[in-house]
Amino acid sequence: MQWQRYILAFAITAAIFATAFYIADFIDNRRIADIREIQEAISIDLLSSETQFELLGSLDCELLGEHPVLSEELNSLAERLSYTENNLGNDNEQVLLLKKQYSLLQIKDYLLMQEISRKCGTKSVSILYFYSNEEGSCENCGRMGEVLTYLRQTYPDLRVYSFDYNLDLGALQTLVALRKIQPELPALIISNRSPVYGFKDLEETEALIPELKTLATTTPQEE
Repeated sequence: MQWQRYILAFAITAAIFATAFYIADFIDNRRIADIREIQEAISIDLLSSETQFELLGSLDCELLGEHPVLSEELNSLAERLSYTENNLGNDNEQVLLLKKQYSLLQIKDYLLMQEISRKCGTKSVSILYFYSNEEGSCENCGRMGEVLTYLRQTYPDLRVYSFDYNLDLGALQTLVALRKIQPELPALIISNRSPVYGFKDLEETEALIPELKTLATTTPQEE
């Protein structure tokens, strides 16, 4: 009878472990499927955005005012990337690949805005934001990101480009070198001026961007 109890207990334990393993495997597979769907959607968005870059670059200045630049597309990609990163972690290969694609798209948009400014005599207001996800390397990067998100939502015409300083991407490292960004994060470059280092609260950040007075505002949507 004692051996039968041991066998029964073992069977019950094995069944519990098997069930837990099955549930965990099902959740992992569902998560991977979700990530693949996001990747496919991002790939389409990237291709569409790259095509828009070519079209916008060839338009006359009079027509450019009728065509929104790619802020909505970039914001949508940022939200999808954030969702993927939260699910898989910031060191996941898929996340790193998506982050590289997104960073390249941001650099393209930044260069396009510079070209439009030169071609049409317009003045865009932009912020290059450099952060790090490495543990202990940037304690205030999350808070700085929240401030910039609020500003971007408040001023739709404000261009905020976010870059992982340590991302292994040639184009990004070239941008870092050209702008002489030091690893004192968070770091901001506002409208091509000299870098600003360290966390700035909302009031301090707004004071650094006097051009905000020329931008239209909207009430940020509550989350």
